[in-house]
Amino acid sequence: MSTQTKPLAADSLQQHFLSGHISASGRLQALHDRLLQALPHIERIACALYDSSDDTLTTFINSTRSGQALPAYHFLLADSPSLSALARDASVRMLDDLSHTLQPKTMHTRWLLDQGYQSSFTVPMYDQRGLLGFIFFDSLQLHAFPEKTQRDLLLYSNLISMTISNEVETIRSLRASTHLACEFAHLRDFETGAHLQRMSHYAKLIASAVAPHYQLSDEFIEHVFWFAPLHDIGKIGIPDSILLKQGSLDAAERQIMESHVDKGLEIIGKLIEDFGLGDFPDTVELRNIVGCHHELLDGSGYPCGLRGDAIPVSARIVSVADIYDALTTVRPYKQPWSHAQAMQELYHMAELGKLDLRCVQALDALADQVQAIQIEFKDS
Repeated sequence: MSTQTKPLAADSLQQHFLSGHISASGRLQALHDRLLQALPHIERIACALYDSSDDTLTTFINSTRSGQALPAYHFLLADSPSLSALARDASVRMLDDLSHTLQPKTMHTRWLLDQGYQSSFTVPMYDQRGLLGFIFFDSLQLHAFPEKTQRDLLLYSNLISMTISNEVETIRSLRASTHLACEFAHLRDFETGAHLQRMSHYAKLIASAVAPHYQLSDEFIEHVFWFAPLHDIGKIGIPDSILLKQGSLDAAERQIMESHVDKGLEIIGKLIEDFGLGDFPDTVELRNIVGCHHELLDGSGYPCGLRGDAIPVSARIVSVADIYDALTTVRPYKQPWSHAQAMQELYHMAELGKLDLRCVQALDALADQVQAIQIEFKDS
């Protein structure tokens, strides 16, 4: 096949790809459509994000035209010497013949070979903080990435890196702003510190486990992880006399406490406006998590008394993660429960039709990872 490519309409492509009206997954698929006009043998584009806090690469978005995508996959960067070298040297990697280059030692390499991919091109992504992740281009053809093709793909890589960097940095700024707001309001540590770290990691575990059943994308899972710490932002407007009360709340106090959901939606709405995120479809899940994480499947939750499927999956996931952490840690009004005690209560709530049973089962099945999160993010 000829390696000649059609001219790339870079300006119009950049304007379209950086638009916030489409999800990151949708933008990548649209870019892939454009790419196929020039390079029809590129079967797959995938992006993995890097988290420097635990040296982990996690699948994020992909556009896969043949075969099946590799969902909810993560691994340590240190376990891949070749990717570590790319990150260190800011270089690219081209593999001409995967079947003769790769050994099926990891899930990722086995998956690549099973899909029939013959060659690949890998580009690291960076932002002002350092390594952002990697972009992977795969083809069913041997020797699919000559030098000219690599040069063209670097243009596409820049666009992909720009849009992902903008989105990630915006979410970081949003989370930092809410954290500062909590600090200024003197909200206590169990809402601003290790609790938020733990429950957001629990939420990611649950989301990854239930993804096949609910057909959740890697992008959705990452958004749950990003947005889960903001679920109770409205509590900055609740007086400490109620928020930290030891013992049961009376009816009037309960009403004030429950108002934190509406307060949270007001705060998030203002932040979305301030950060210019009104056109980003991703903020729908942020609103869902903040507004619905106290809804219960039987309609007994608040503030709207939603039932069943009317409650977004993201909110159901965060609800289970939040309740579990509340049960297993010290609060002003209680001592921590054991994992077994907490799971017994969660199963009981699921049997009563209040919690999503699949989410509860997912958390229970991942007890070892839950314990690792508790150790890593224990209260000071």
